[in-house]
Amino acid sequence: MQIAHPIPRGLWLPLITPFRDGGLDEASLRRLLGVYAREPIDGLILAATTGEGLTLDDEEVERLVAVSAAELERLGRRLPLYLGLSGSDTRKLVKALGQTVSWPIDGYLIACPYYTRPSQEGLFQHFSALADHTARPILIYNIPYRTGVNLGNETMLRLARRENIVGVKDCCAEPTQSFDLLRRRPPGFSVLTGEDALFHGALAQGADGGILASAHIRTQAFARIRTLLLDRDPAAALADWYELADLPRLLFAEPSPAPIKYWLWRAGLIDSPEVRLPMMPVSEALAGRIDREIARLA
Repeated sequence: MQIAHPIPRGLWLPLITPFRDGGLDEASLRRLLGVYAREPIDGLILAATTGEGLTLDDEEVERLVAVSAAELERLGRRLPLYLGLSGSDTRKLVKALGQTVSWPIDGYLIACPYYTRPSQEGLFQHFSALADHTARPILIYNIPYRTGVNLGNETMLRLARRENIVGVKDCCAEPTQSFDLLRRRPPGFSVLTGEDALFHGALAQGADGGILASAHIRTQAFARIRTLLLDRDPAAALADWYELADLPRLLFAEPSPAPIKYWLWRAGLIDSPEVRLPMMPVSEALAGRIDREIARLA
């Protein structure tokens, strides 16, 4: 029997994971959720790259999910929660799917296997095996400049036939590949850009939205770009994007999520800008640039 999965669309936030004194900062996490529950976002991703998921142990990930789901319920905001997963051993990821089956999540964002650089058939079999072991929807995360392997469109379109592979976070860094996928993807298969600096262009070509770390800041402005394009006002959308486009460049001037965490800390939304090694705090120079931009927007 086919299961009708909600198709991810709109503005999704890959939530940072706040730390303090080496541990998960639950007070700051609840504060963030209270803020973003009032913002025009369409979904949250937990423990992904921006959430420093590779530095979290299993107990921390489970606690992160439990606290987030409970807080959203308390706030009365029904937002889909996806869990970020990654790894190069299909068996281990299948095991992770089994371990999280009772967790209060709605789906998964799963990155292509990193470092091992499997063939296209290997990628197809990998994601097919994962789809076979969960009833939840899966978003594929294609980001070859991190993983070392690019999931090509022919393979993506084969995977799109699976009823619970519902879309892709597209960071392929090949504009022609992205455009070709948008032209050829079947109905019900979502393409969400993960390239913050290319958000406007991706939407203009037909992308369904974005999973944007930069949308931690000026969330409403990012959401408005899509709203204006849907309302067939491209001139206003472009004018807004001209004003917003420097923000992703600032927030990615040094490895993410350190600049975002610094901004959120200076704004009083988290109690510490702490990141975990091998990530480093922002430099004094970038901290100064961020402070000046916060002051300009005040």
